[in-house]
Amino acid sequence: MKFEFPLQEARLERRYKRFLADVVCPDGRRLTLHCPNTGSMRNCCDPGSRVWFWDSGNPKRKYPCTWELVEVEGRYLGCVNTGRANALVEEAITEGRVAELQGYPQIRREVRYGEENSRIDLLLEGEGPTCYVEVKNVTLLRAGGEGAFPDAVSARGSKHLRELMAMVAAGYRAVLFYCVAHTGIERVVPADDLDPGYGEVLRQAAAAGVEVIAYGADITPEAISLVRPLPVDLS
Repeated sequence: MKFEFPLQEARLERRYKRFLADVVCPDGRRLTLHCPNTGSMRNCCDPGSRVWFWDSGNPKRKYPCTWELVEVEGRYLGCVNTGRANALVEEAITEGRVAELQGYPQIRREVRYGEENSRIDLLLEGEGPTCYVEVKNVTLLRAGGEGAFPDAVSARGSKHLRELMAMVAAGYRAVLFYCVAHTGIERVVPADDLDPGYGEVLRQAAAAGVEVIAYGADITPEAISLVRPLPVDLS
């Protein structure tokens, strides 16, 4: 997936009010960017980090520039725009890069389902059982290439797991797909220290037949693509 607009580099001053970030450009300009990430962004918003953003050129937007990438530990790139995750997974599936999810000629987004008023990120349909795919974006890097999810307490994440278990019980296929938009992450684990309840429900879901997979991304200031499977450790 190529970025729609050329990315520009800056240095992060601060991220605040969830949706805003102040940066300093190489020419000394100070800008306030829209931050398209509602999470804690733990380890992805350290002041002084190199960041990349794009300018929509839309004068009607209060904040026309959007934060896209961050450099972590001076060597890895992470995509902080969580709105990319569903499109990245759909692209990888349709281009044949996700071996586990081939054979579905029809893909629909944001379809209502379940008993807890949910929307499934991707609904895959073909000759076999319909497949419900819930996508989660992973950017929390820890020691040894470990990527943890969630980066804060996520009642919504646990709800989605319950919905997926119900789909398996009804005879459908259900997949939790970790979109790892961080070049330093080599495996994914539940963040039991941050949200032990999520980790418990995740293990219950896996035992009930929900498939848990993860794919890592190649990221440059020009493009981002999911390209390789990563292990998920639930031990």
